[in-house]
Amino acid sequence: MLLNLKNLPLVENRQGLTFLPSGKLLINTINAHSYNTAQQDLLFAEALRQGDVLIPDGASIVKACRWLNAKSKPKERIAGWDLFMFEMEKLNQSGGKCFFMGSSEKVLSMIKQRSKEDFHAIITAINKANPDLLWIGMTAPKQEKWIYTHWNELQIHCHCGTIGAVFDFYAGTVKRAPMWWQKNSLEWCYRLLKEPRRMWKRYIIGNLLFIWNMCKECKHSL
Repeated sequence: MLLNLKNLPLVENRQGLTFLPSGKLLINTINAHSYNTAQQDLLFAEALRQGDVLIPDGASIVKACRWLNAKSKPKERIAGWDLFMFEMEKLNQSGGKCFFMGSSEKVLSMIKQRSKEDFHAIITAINKANPDLLWIGMTAPKQEKWIYTHWNELQIHCHCGTIGAVFDFYAGTVKRAPMWWQKNSLEWCYRLLKEPRRMWKRYIIGNLLFIWNMCKECKHSL
């Protein structure tokens, strides 16, 4: 398997965010969908393994770690939104600049059709801004692969988080699930009900695939 959940070091609770070191730090999240995707994408799997911090953004990841008796046993889900709010509150207290780097599928496909100079321009803009906090929101796995590929070109001194849909939540273009759904680990179900055509494959087929992958990982670890 390209990615083994059992051996991944994960932040185990929200309090763990307070112990993250300062300076240049790449923070990724993992959920059932990204775990499944990484099994078919070598670069994505490498990006998740080689990042500085990995956060369990899914109740399925938390439960699977217990079932596998994994190296890390998260006590709770830490959503990308939780990371976002924690880092933004810390930035508000200390003061500083925040850089949001994100794009739509259409714009990303247009950039791919052009030369590498476009990516160089993006990197130059980030370096010139010299932010105190950097957010990448391209949706997985594009965001993780892009930042991993260009990480050494970024001359930054701050935390960088790949947070995908959080951009939409923060901008108000997509409504996050009410608290009851979140507390009962049903945020995925809320999103499925809101966007069935877009999300059915990810959550219905994807959840079954995640269980199958967990069974395979368990078998391989015996």
